Amino acid sequence: MSHNSYKLLNNSTDKLDVDPPVTMNNTLRKRFIQITFAVILYWFISITMVFLNKYLLSSNDVKLDAPLFITWYQCVVTVGICALLGSINKHITIFSKFPTFKIDLKIARDVLPLSVMFVAMIIFNNLTLKYLTVSFYMVGRSLTTVANVIFTYFMLGQKTSFKALACCGLIIAGFFLGIDQENALGTLSMSGAFCGVASSVFVALNAIYTSRCLPCVDNNVWRLCLYNNFNACILFLPLMIIFGELSIVINYSKIFNLPFWFAMSMAGLLGFSMGYVTGYQIQMTSPLTHNVSGTAKSYVQTLLAVVIYSETKTTLWWISNLFVLGGSGLFAHVRATEMKQNHNTNKNSDNNSTTSLPK
Repeated sequence: MSHNSYKLLNNSTDKLDVDPPVTMNNTLRKRFIQITFAVILYWFISITMVFLNKYLLSSNDVKLDAPLFITWYQCVVTVGICALLGSINKHITIFSKFPTFKIDLKIARDVLPLSVMFVAMIIFNNLTLKYLTVSFYMVGRSLTTVANVIFTYFMLGQKTSFKALACCGLIIAGFFLGIDQENALGTLSMSGAFCGVASSVFVALNAIYTSRCLPCVDNNVWRLCLYNNFNACILFLPLMIIFGELSIVINYSKIFNLPFWFAMSMAGLLGFSMGYVTGYQIQMTSPLTHNVSGTAKSYVQTLLAVVIYSETKTTLWWISNLFVLGGSGLFAHVRATEMKQNHNTNKNSDNNSTTSLPK
């Protein structure tokens, strides 16, 4: 967990002031409603986005073999939403903190390294979803935590404790057991497995480059979202040409089909909304609670996929999911505990230094 996440954890609105009993009961009730709403909203947006993207990428109804174009359009929708909200931010209070829409080419260039990682991340995310089943999507891209540990060590010089590494070992075991069981069921795509690993790598790199590029946009997450997606819209164009997707799109039989474009636009809207609902859930709870909620959401998403698509899974397949979920949840808990201990240690050291100063 990052230092910024820990500050959110300490400042979490889960903490309540001591009030008279009646006021406290009302406050608790209000907090419970807010937290419940935040979790339900996050789950709904996230799960709906996964199933909608799966529909667009590999359903028999759509039959459009152009994953880059689908992903590019979602970035275009995000830029369009940023432009809309940025133009009305001075007129509607709820959007007052949203940055005014403006593209500075110097900032766009500074954010470009992150945008390259971002484009690679969303490409491999969607390719993983295209080639793997929704039920196996979580396990297929479960090595993000492991990749994050590796890159933070080699790029940032940050070491990981033995307990956290043991959690990573549990995730790795779950990943390979899942690969083995998916293969035994005859539903494994090696292309999908490769894309899942690549997705994990670029998700970790995207997180590192995000922390590096935030100062370029005055630490404004929404401005970073704007520049990231603006750059992505441009970066996708040569890729679509290279992989021959433009001709596929032009000759697509449903190119003027309104339901198709509605589904495409909704996917873009959901993608944009994920940034908001993630921040909202963290604000209403804490980074650790957000990680736990995300882990639980992934398991519910897997259960829904098995039921919706009428899939049959082995016992070992389910155990692989439990390994991944357990390892991820324990890793978040271990890192949060370690961060809090380090914070308390540093605080005590500062207090000791202060008291020892000569009068």
